[in-house]
Amino acid sequence: MNEAARATRSGGERLAATSRPLLELDRVFRSYHQGGNRLDVLRGVSLTVGHGELVALVGPSGAGKSTLLHLAGLLERPDAGEVIITGKRCDRLSDRVRTELRRSVSGFVYQFHHLLPEFNALENVVLPQMIAGKKRKEALQRANELLRLVGLAARATHRPAQLSGGEQQRVAIARALANAPQILIADEPTGNLDHHTADEVFDVLAKLVRSTNTGALVATHNLDLAYRMDRILELRDGVLVPHEPAD
Repeated sequence: MNEAARATRSGGERLAATSRPLLELDRVFRSYHQGGNRLDVLRGVSLTVGHGELVALVGPSGAGKSTLLHLAGLLERPDAGEVIITGKRCDRLSDRVRTELRRSVSGFVYQFHHLLPEFNALENVVLPQMIAGKKRKEALQRANELLRLVGLAARATHRPAQLSGGEQQRVAIARALANAPQILIADEPTGNLDHHTADEVFDVLAKLVRSTNTGALVATHNLDLAYRMDRILELRDGVLVPHEPAD
């Protein structure tokens, strides 16, 4: 068993014993340097995401939402603080182990679907599974099931250019869930869609998160969608503050 598998297994065993959240950020700091200036993006941010929970992350553009998501998804390291996934502290792990954990534990959905244009919908959902070591027959079976769940069974052989924007994003959601991640990281997953299509895509996302007991951290500017999630966290001036609905 490799180090990443041991980390995942160990984290899962501790999680079962303590029922702790799937994702925890504890007093996380992150800064960037531009020329001779330091930009403090995150200043002691803490949050949790539990099983089957949809947590909305809101805030003005440039507040650091994407940076926070990158830390939660193990794409970046914090300058200080802890990133804990399924009970395992991950911010100090090697790049190799973090990459392996990211493939097995986290799924990502972005504003732009980033589907591979030369492959059809089914193949786009099969590929990440095969990269993770799953056999083609098993990967095809799961991909077909996920496309059915997102309402695209009849469009499985269509390439991205033959799909609408909402259909492409539903394929991206299926792809993000292909390897059965425990945590879903979504950065403006409906930001490129019209209001009606955004509602449809969010409904699919929420249904899959709850039915699979996945934890989801979703950055969005769409407050209508944010209010439909379990909690809303607002990032402002580098810290999380209580979200206060507009009058």
